[in-house]
Amino acid sequence: MSILHEWNTLQTRRRFLGTGANALGAAALTSLLGRTMAHAAPGAISTQHLPKAKRVIYLHMVGGPAQMDLFDYKPKMKEMYDKDLPASIRNGQRLTTMTSGQTRFPIAPSKFNFTQQGQCGMWMNSELLPNLGKNADDICWMRSLNTEAINHEPAICAMQTGNQITGRPCLGSWASYGLGSENDNLPNFVVLIATPTNRDQEQAISSRLWSSGYLPGEHAGVSFRSKGDPILFINNPPGVPDDLRKQTIDGINQLNRLNYETVGDPETHTRIKQYEMAFRMQASVPELTDLTKEPEHIFKLYGEEARKRGSFANSVLMARRLVERGVRFVQIYHNNWDHHSNVSGRMPSQCKDIDQPCHALIEDLKQRGMFDDTLIVWGGEFGRTIYSQGGLTKENYGRDHHPRCFSMWMAGGGAKGGQIYGETDEFSYNIVKDPLPINDFHATVLHLLGYDHERFTYKYQGLDQKLTGVLPTKVVKALVA
Repeated sequence: MSILHEWNTLQTRRRFLGTGANALGAAALTSLLGRTMAHAAPGAISTQHLPKAKRVIYLHMVGGPAQMDLFDYKPKMKEMYDKDLPASIRNGQRLTTMTSGQTRFPIAPSKFNFTQQGQCGMWMNSELLPNLGKNADDICWMRSLNTEAINHEPAICAMQTGNQITGRPCLGSWASYGLGSENDNLPNFVVLIATPTNRDQEQAISSRLWSSGYLPGEHAGVSFRSKGDPILFINNPPGVPDDLRKQTIDGINQLNRLNYETVGDPETHTRIKQYEMAFRMQASVPELTDLTKEPEHIFKLYGEEARKRGSFANSVLMARRLVERGVRFVQIYHNNWDHHSNVSGRMPSQCKDIDQPCHALIEDLKQRGMFDDTLIVWGGEFGRTIYSQGGLTKENYGRDHHPRCFSMWMAGGGAKGGQIYGETDEFSYNIVKDPLPINDFHATVLHLLGYDHERFTYKYQGLDQKLTGVLPTKVVKALVA
């Protein structure tokens, strides 16, 4: 008996019926919605209501930006400089090992200048973010995000996948799975890692954050590198012409198809798709990453750093080029926001990296008629404490991790511009109005993409898995235009 024949013989009735049920369910859903896959992007799952966003650019600030130094203005804290945070405010909160041994929790008010911006009157750090302030009325401000995770690894995982435990699909993979492809020559989901100007305290970033988890492997993020070839092995080895490479891939895929037809293993199907995509990317990626044809006014808009490969400005410009070519989800990671010390010295550098490029991205998408259906997300994995970690001087202070409240923003793609959602207490420590759990945020993003988070599922281990998990979750309609 051959190995393949034996494998097929051992297939369970549950697997067979499950496969059939998925096929019948997909056909029934499409019929009920009155929409055929012929009218959707290749590989797309029918949306469950009219989408507002067709694509996403997610800007993740790795480390956790200090909300009270950027978007959560707390003027009363200046009167409490170096006074202890009241125990009633901390209320027995779990602390990290970095401050749990402190005998004092001295309040460190932000040293930066805040002003109100736009018709919405958003108070923000106008000293370090003068360009972004021009877009205050384009942005949906969220000041009441919260999480249970207090350390980076579980917090980033929760922000990206909806769960602190690794191994689940990230938001980008869910978007790829649902929206399908608009360009056969580029991946649905691309990851860019921007190098910060200041590199004092960077967090580790690994591919688990853009994993497809239990979704088919073709929906995993494809990471573009900032040095050398944008993608490993994108070029042919010396002495191997394109036609020979094509013959090799065709031959390998014929064998893979025979195997897939016999076994039906989804990983084999993923392998076929990856080989085909890799070959097509040999032509599409060099054109994509060549910025020489961008006009000078674009570099004036994004700043001269946009010419520097791997910078945040360059990555954001690349994100615009990617979505312009049909990529559904672009994830950019910008590191060094873990400000345990020297907030005064490091925050200006971080803000300089992101201020002009974020403003430029909004304006660039507007000029191209893409702003209304491109969702931009900006934020980290948690916030920071109002009290200083370690010593406190007017020149230097640090902030520990703080999960109870943090700030993020969205723009375009159906997000409600000029909305200011959520309030925290005068210490930027506890939420006093409109808390926004991560799962509600994810449900809202899926809603903007046209999906009901309750019904947008994938069968795995006998369960209908979903991004938002099993906790009570809602779409926050106040964030939707």
